[in-house]
Amino acid sequence: MRVDHIPAVSAIERLSFPQAWPQNAYRREILENPTAHYIVVKDLALQFEARTALQPLAISSDHDGLFDRIARFLRPNQPPLPVASDTELRSIVGYAGLWLMTDEGHVTTIASHPEQRGKGIGELLLLGLIDRALAVGARWMTLEVRVSNTVARRLYEKYTFREMGVRRRYYSDNNEDALVMWTDALDSPSFLAALDRHEQRLAERLDVEIRLGDRVRNLRNG
Repeated sequence: MRVDHIPAVSAIERLSFPQAWPQNAYRREILENPTAHYIVVKDLALQFEARTALQPLAISSDHDGLFDRIARFLRPNQPPLPVASDTELRSIVGYAGLWLMTDEGHVTTIASHPEQRGKGIGELLLLGLIDRALAVGARWMTLEVRVSNTVARRLYEKYTFREMGVRRRYYSDNNEDALVMWTDALDSPSFLAALDRHEQRLAERLDVEIRLGDRVRNLRNG
């Protein structure tokens, strides 16, 4: 996620949560919080449709991203990225973030556009966070989720998240409890088996290549 993606992210946020973060909160996360890591997912078909109404599609030869046909990730020491165009902003269909707290990857947020739900975008975002957590040295991942959010809970359980506690009246909009969930160790056989099983199914569902990089292959082969 880049600062110039924030308007699109904020629009999805307002559609997804009763109490949305203000745009300046995301700006601070990106620019000032060294523990923060945020990603977006783009539907390049939407970007293509918007561009072709105006000009031919520019074909990129960059294949270095985690999901090089869907998402762009902010990485240290990259050259400055261009300001997002209107077509790029319209292609953003989801976003997610985590904080690295010592060796724990704490998921701070994850959301997809309401019109795009049920298509696997939330799971793609979760895989992106897993990749990012491994890249920055996390050994586990953790999050809070509403007790009533059974769809999200089922997704997290696929990747070994388990209920480890309850935060009472955690959500201020309705005083709902939050479940605290943790994964198995990210290098454990149980976690890697779940990752193998589900990432391939998601790749087939989305008809895209999902590449988790050398660090995951090394864990699998270790």
